[in-house]
Amino acid sequence: MKRGLKILVGTALVWTLYWVVAGWGLRQNVAAWFDAQAQLGWQVETRSIAPAAPLGGFPTHHRTRITAPALVDPATGAAWRADWLDIESPAIWPGRQVLRFADGQQRLSYFDRTAVITTEGLQAKLTLAPGLALEVEDMGLTAAAWSIGDGQTPTLGAADLSLRMVRQQSSQTYRITAEARDFRPGAELRRLLRSAPDLPQTFEVLTLAADVEFDTPWSRSALETRRPQPRRIDLERMELRWGEMRIKSTGQLDVDEAGIPTGALALQVEAWAAFLDLAVDTGLLSPGARNQASRVVAMLARASGNPEDLDITLGFRGGYITIGPIPLGPAPRLILR
Repeated sequence: MKRGLKILVGTALVWTLYWVVAGWGLRQNVAAWFDAQAQLGWQVETRSIAPAAPLGGFPTHHRTRITAPALVDPATGAAWRADWLDIESPAIWPGRQVLRFADGQQRLSYFDRTAVITTEGLQAKLTLAPGLALEVEDMGLTAAAWSIGDGQTPTLGAADLSLRMVRQQSSQTYRITAEARDFRPGAELRRLLRSAPDLPQTFEVLTLAADVEFDTPWSRSALETRRPQPRRIDLERMELRWGEMRIKSTGQLDVDEAGIPTGALALQVEAWAAFLDLAVDTGLLSPGARNQASRVVAMLARASGNPEDLDITLGFRGGYITIGPIPLGPAPRLILR
């Protein structure tokens, strides 16, 4: 009995010593990372890096709180600031990280534009591959109610958010899924919606599922030096439901080094006439322009076999979006800054 008790006490003392040393090492690594960014020319601020209450996660985890973190990258003009950030990992293996953000506001800037992100229960879960590169195997971001705006007026928001990126067999291909319920458009669109009271004030659901191949894996260098850039997008499903109206899309795009996409996306719009009615109700289209647009869209809808729904293919080539031989306008540049 006494021998067993001694073994138990000895094991507890060894584990406690390991936990203390490992936790100290983790905090030193976090501080060293901030110092390294400062050496690279970043503007870095933290008020403290210390164990998070209570007990810093002892005995099974390490929890570290970074108080008042702020990062500014002069090369891109990107900046981020928050009240605090908690980092948690199992004491036995630091490659599984949970990042918890303070409820309330964070500021994300890009040159002269600043977005104020207001969240509840925002957290990210990271599973990192062994090695110094810290390549991302699995990353998930979840939140309860959230909104993005300028600090005074929300631009968009939703009741919740679920975003996940999982590495596939290819080290540079990731499965990306996203869903937001009760997606709320910004003040400008809500103002327009008051002219269309039959429509709900929120989108019922917004979902996305795609496989994206990047030019490099996502790793620590994605934050420190250069963001991986998409080179192929296999869009399995994008869907938005808004009252009786629904938009669906699927297809494949290849993206060159300049961010110009080439390929095709199938686009299905249910109840397309309701979109045109909304545009007239809100003043975006005159009744005359609505009639002209209706004739063109009706012709396309009849060609697809269902006059109530629009089923077309959007082509991406030469830097333009097209329907058949008809150019609609320049294609967006798909570049991650």
